[in-house]
Amino acid sequence: MKCHRCMNPECYREGKVCYPGESVKDLDEKDQKLLKVACDIEREFYGKLTRIEEIVEFAKRMGFKKIGIAFCIGLFDEAKVIAEVFESAGFEVYSVVCKVGAVDKSELNVEKMRPEEKEAVCNPIAQAEVLNRKGTELNVVVGLCVGHDILFQKYSKAPVTTLIVKDRVLAHNPAGAIYSRYYKRKLLSK
Repeated sequence: MKCHRCMNPECYREGKVCYPGESVKDLDEKDQKLLKVACDIEREFYGKLTRIEEIVEFAKRMGFKKIGIAFCIGLFDEAKVIAEVFESAGFEVYSVVCKVGAVDKSELNVEKMRPEEKEAVCNPIAQAEVLNRKGTELNVVVGLCVGHDILFQKYSKAPVTTLIVKDRVLAHNPAGAIYSRYYKRKLLSK
């Protein structure tokens, strides 16, 4: 499928099915609740809540008590504030930094940015394992690198949502690259 090329997305209002296969009609009870709560929040708060407020509302409606935060050490200060927001909303919060169980990149035969210095590799699998052991019911990604976020999501037992996407160039606002006509031109010329 190439939905991005569709000139008349009939699925949007008319529910046309272009893809024969899995359907949200076939979800198990747990996934059905996730979908329903997400739809309720969209309907009730469209354009009214920030992403972090939506996560709080979602977690409350799902009945979650424990929230995990998997964060990049470069967003340490942001992770503190995010944890405070979740705690003030009544959640038990666990957080785990990307460098947990630090192993020098040289031990894994991974090239370093500064070869003469020690440089710990990120450990998204350990991040997921720590939060799995704590029994978190929802995990929130805060600035994990591309690829590390994928591994974290793969190994997390709890559902995962993203609050901050790492973008070192655009102050963690990756959509800025496509909203800026100048930067978009640069991207499309490659």
